[in-house]
Amino acid sequence: MAERLLTTPLTVLHVIACLFLILVVLLQPGKSGGMGAFTGAAAQQVFGGRGAGNFLTKTTWVTASIFFITSITLAYFSSSIGDSLERAAASAPAKSPSEGK
Repeated sequence: MAERLLTTPLTVLHVIACLFLILVVLLQPGKSGGMGAFTGAAAQQVFGGRGAGNFLTKTTWVTASIFFITSITLAYFSSSIGDSLERAAASAPAKSPSEGK
């Protein structure tokens, strides 16, 4: 029962981490500039010359770690919930067609 209570908030956190990770990766300046090129001088003023790489790199690592942990946890909950449902179905007595009438 506790697994079901944790699954919804964990799924919300997982989706938010996923979207934020996509955003942070696209903002990082690469060889071709990425979406960081669209921000122009504003990104240089906010982050500084070298500070953008350090800040975005740390943010990416933290967000990727959250994404990884929530992925593993949701996969574990999914398999354990599926196993418990299979066990419950196997232990329940099957009704014969004559019992339904």
